[in-house]
Amino acid sequence: MSLLSRLDLALLRQPAWRGAALAALWLALAGLGAQTQARPTQSADAESGTVQLSALPREAQKTYELILAGGPFPHSQDGIVFGNYEHQLPAKARGYYHEYTVQTPGAHNRGARRIVCGGDAPTRPDRCYYTDDHYASFRQLVQSVGGRGKSF
Repeated sequence: MSLLSRLDLALLRQPAWRGAALAALWLALAGLGAQTQARPTQSADAESGTVQLSALPREAQKTYELILAGGPFPHSQDGIVFGNYEHQLPAKARGYYHEYTVQTPGAHNRGARRIVCGGDAPTRPDRCYYTDDHYASFRQLVQSVGGRGKSF
């Protein structure tokens, strides 16, 4: 007899409050199998996923132009230090990465889209990454130069 079947029988023999607790446990165990099917996390090296700057939404291209120009940015949070708490980007010292909002048409807040750039000089970043899912995944920006992709 499986664990879940034994829990079903136990529910029938317990007072209501214990039955509710066991029901919650049963639901948690039943959902555990579905959660193991979650998408794999991206490695800490986001270099394998790239995107051409020209393939990004025009709002992202405009944000990148503003980064290179040093602003002005539409949000007060633009340019703040990005902590890389999700460990999706290569590990660097705190202060290396800075985040910038990519406008989302129709959004009433900052939305989920960002460009995160790293380097010593904000207007000359070593590398930049784009996320459209609020840091769950990143793709490094590349730009075609003479027919070849140049990462930045």
